[in-house]
Amino acid sequence: MSQKKGWGETVAGWFIERDERAAPLETDFGDVPDQPPPPTENYTTPSPTQAVFQKPPPVPTGGQVDFAAVFAAAGVDQDEQQRVARTTDLLRSLPAGTDAAVKKQIVEASLKAFGVPIEKIIEATVEEIQALDGYIRNGAADNEKLIQESDARIKQYEQEIQNIRSVMQQSVDEQQNLIKVCNDKKLEVQQVLEFFGQDTVAKVVKASPKLHDPSDPAASA
Repeated sequence: MSQKKGWGETVAGWFIERDERAAPLETDFGDVPDQPPPPTENYTTPSPTQAVFQKPPPVPTGGQVDFAAVFAAAGVDQDEQQRVARTTDLLRSLPAGTDAAVKKQIVEASLKAFGVPIEKIIEATVEEIQALDGYIRNGAADNEKLIQESDARIKQYEQEIQNIRSVMQQSVDEQQNLIKVCNDKKLEVQQVLEFFGQDTVAKVVKASPKLHDPSDPAASA
């Protein structure tokens, strides 16, 4: 009994906890527990496996995954994939109301007809699950890298925007200061004009080719 428990703990990470409403097929292959213990961690944390890919797996496109190519990248050959696919199809074809003992007989007889030992089917199945776990981890790593790079770019753009706003505000402040100091200087030199009087100033402005009448719209154009 302790051996079964230890086995279950070892491979717990290979199983996804099913919805309780679903009725899982009872496919007891030899010394495998009917109902393995639930995973000790959420499936968002894949089971610990080494780097399983022998070559870069395909990138998912539009949320679709080329599973055959993923398995092939992990070294699961076509024969192994077919073994798992045939077994999966067989399990799906079993009537839900069939007695468990009858199901077992059908499965064992069919698998023997395949001419492949059950151990090979289990091995290939675990290989595919390891590949899927590795694919999830690769996707998570790529996603995290993208998020970090995007966040860095956003911060860079935010800093650039802040710098631009700072330059804009500095320009506005400088313009306001320019207006102030120029108006202060105008008040200073205006004392000379006030001394001679507005009428005298107006006559000089009108007669001078250098000066413009401030009331003339063309002068400010």
